[in-house]
Amino acid sequence: MSTDVPASLPTGLLLAYSQFVGTPPHPGPARLELLSRQGGEWHTDTIEDPDSNVFHKALVYTPPGGAPGILTLGGTRAFVKLWHHGPTGWTSETVWTEDFGGTVSRMRDAEIANLYGDGPAIAVATHDQGVVATIRAQAGGGWSVTRLDSRPNTIVHEIEIGDLDHDGALEIYATPSDPNDLDGGHQHGEVVRYVPTQPGSRTVVADLGDRHAKEIYVGDVDGDGTDELYVAVEALTSGSGADVRIIEPVEIRRYDANTPADAHVVIATIRDRLTRFLTVGDVDGDGHREMVAAAFSTGLWLLRPGRDAHGEWAIENIDRESGGFEHSALFADLDGDHRDELYVAADTQHELRRYAWDATGHPRRSVIRTLPADSTLMTWNITTFPVSMLH
Repeated sequence: MSTDVPASLPTGLLLAYSQFVGTPPHPGPARLELLSRQGGEWHTDTIEDPDSNVFHKALVYTPPGGAPGILTLGGTRAFVKLWHHGPTGWTSETVWTEDFGGTVSRMRDAEIANLYGDGPAIAVATHDQGVVATIRAQAGGGWSVTRLDSRPNTIVHEIEIGDLDHDGALEIYATPSDPNDLDGGHQHGEVVRYVPTQPGSRTVVADLGDRHAKEIYVGDVDGDGTDELYVAVEALTSGSGADVRIIEPVEIRRYDANTPADAHVVIATIRDRLTRFLTVGDVDGDGHREMVAAAFSTGLWLLRPGRDAHGEWAIENIDRESGGFEHSALFADLDGDHRDELYVAADTQHELRRYAWDATGHPRRSVIRTLPADSTLMTWNITTFPVSMLH
């Protein structure tokens, strides 16, 4: 079982950034890097957008009857754009832009699925007026936006799509919460569900009380054929800076279709302030999936499902020397060997890393790229793209 990186890969990585430029540093244009490997070397293509100062996410999207492009989610000026590569480089089309009327306007997260039965639709989370919406391409050109929700003074960080009740109708899950409290105090949050084909279907599926979550995952991790909801509940802390004290640690909670909103199963606890990425893959090709939780300062945690839905999972710290405010992470099988590698933006260490599991069942770390110690890039998300899009 080789952990070497092949000389060329058909799939690359999309890295969404915010960057700071100038002296003194100030927010610069939103930045996206398309990282591809050919001929034994990693190559970087770049998209920058002065309309926004951060790309929160980028992902491949193909509108019905159209060519695949790169969809970007921008802020503080809120833009959803679709980018295509041509003879003169990258050009963009504005899919949706809006000033939501609050302190900031951000397109924060998105997922793509056939939500209405008529082709791929885009589900979008925003700041800071609690707007959750879907976007669909129109047959005659243009785009239609359908608002599913809007709540004053509310931020929504995350979107996931799945089918927890196994009825064949896809559901959207989102994470509305009170405005950010950077001191880690009480911040009420929820996870809510929408069924796009059923107007007025908003349902609170997880009431987090005086805590909140910025990361959720929906999918069939335990292999029982039905999706589950996993919620990374942020810690409750007191103090600030070096004097932060953790009162209640990060909890990774599981919810099934029949779990009451005020109940949950804790599958793991992590003594850290934040855990903002959960990613799921099969590290050894045995058909059983694992989860990695990327914590703020205590590193990367590998979770393996327990024997039943009501017990804690096995948890192992696979790299304590990895961290970042977002600590973006992604399982992906770039080399097509039916085993997922783990890709991590360790912003604290200024490295983009790859982990591949060897024949002994241990992850082997390699560094794809090292950034200067004074780098002003902050990585918000990692996704994949076909390298053929560059040609």
